[in-house]
Amino acid sequence: INRMHVLFCRSLSGFKSLFIRKVDPRKDAHSNVLSKKEEQNLYKIQFHNVKPECLDAYNELCEAVLPSIHANPEYPSELVGTWNTWYGEQDQAVHLWRYRGGYPALTEVMNKLKQNKEFMEYRKERGKMLLSRRNQLLLEFSFWNEPVPRPGPNIYELRSYQLRPGTMIEWGNYWARAIEIRQKNQEAVGGFFSQIGSLYTVHHLWAYKDLQSRDETRNAAWQQEGWDEVVYYTVPLIQHMESRIMIPMKSSPLK
Repeated sequence: INRMHVLFCRSLSGFKSLFIRKVDPRKDAHSNVLSKKEEQNLYKIQFHNVKPECLDAYNELCEAVLPSIHANPEYPSELVGTWNTWYGEQDQAVHLWRYRGGYPALTEVMNKLKQNKEFMEYRKERGKMLLSRRNQLLLEFSFWNEPVPRPGPNIYELRSYQLRPGTMIEWGNYWARAIEIRQKNQEAVGGFFSQIGSLYTVHHLWAYKDLQSRDETRNAAWQQEGWDEVVYYTVPLIQHMESRIMIPMKSSPLK
């Protein structure tokens, strides 16, 4: 019995190895290989889990304060988009900021905001409304469009992928070709990968007119040559994936 058990375990191990891709050694950081070097934009994505009874008040607070930071030329930062989650985690807000100039711009903004009484009061009031919050610092993939304001109304899908460590460049190589397929209806908004926070995380942001349009657009991708190969080769790179359908707040540049 023991011999049979050993043989079975060995055969099972060999069977599993067919589905596990080896991670090749790299000679450069994936952030240097995959990001847009000429622009040095840094992004911050914030996830705020709001007390259900405070969601309306939280949205009003954000509408009153965040646009003024976005519009102030003294801050080298831009509010790319701000949303409430419709499907996915409930009672959640998602904010995406861009810092032109990278880490120095981020540091400058944070130091100036500490001296901004309106912002400090906003943080104080916001803290009373939240259950939890987290953020990540991101870089954008070189082969994606830079997110720019767009008219609405739209719904947005944030698809987040936790990749196996060491596979980011492989992911980027496949998606550099795949993005050509997914631009038919201009649904691609932005693609990012994490630098600080949860690592080896990828976020793809898409825009659709409605859920039916989303379904039709995604199904149409399967009729395009090469899309099936992208899915086939990238699925083994993923440890976990999540989708959020989000509705823009009134002040969101991405409508």
